[in-house]
Amino acid sequence: MSGLYYEEFEVGETIEHAKRRTISEADNQRFCDMTMNQQPLHLDADFAAETQFGERLVNGLYTMSLAVGISIPETTDGTIVANLSYDGVEHPNPVFHGDTIRARSTVTDKRETSDGGRGVVTMRVEAFKVVDGDEHVLVCEFERTVLSEKRPEGAEDGKSD
Repeated sequence: MSGLYYEEFEVGETIEHAKRRTISEADNQRFCDMTMNQQPLHLDADFAAETQFGERLVNGLYTMSLAVGISIPETTDGTIVANLSYDGVEHPNPVFHGDTIRARSTVTDKRETSDGGRGVVTMRVEAFKVVDGDEHVLVCEFERTVLSEKRPEGAEDGKSD
């Protein structure tokens, strides 16, 4: 378990996630197949060549899902009860096959549940594609709200210094 308990989240804290992932054509194809999304902009090279993008786009829901997955180890791995919502999803720039995605999460709000047994944490998750090795272009952003476990009595603080 590497996620944070409710008490360990700090409003205003930003976590730069170290993991990155380069998206392949096969990743995009499998995601579209699994979700039954047959949008030609994602799958048909000839169709996509005639659009303003000039090539196939990676499915935006895959990009969002990847950002969540990248963020889990440092935020909610083993400490989450449930994802409660994903709000304000935006895709300001396209993602193409071969783009490498990284993510960061910023804690924007937290509150205890009414019974005091758990906590609700909201994070702004941003996904960027790496361009020319060091430039980072925002490709997806959204609010992720989770129901988080509180630290069990007697458990040590999981944050590292």
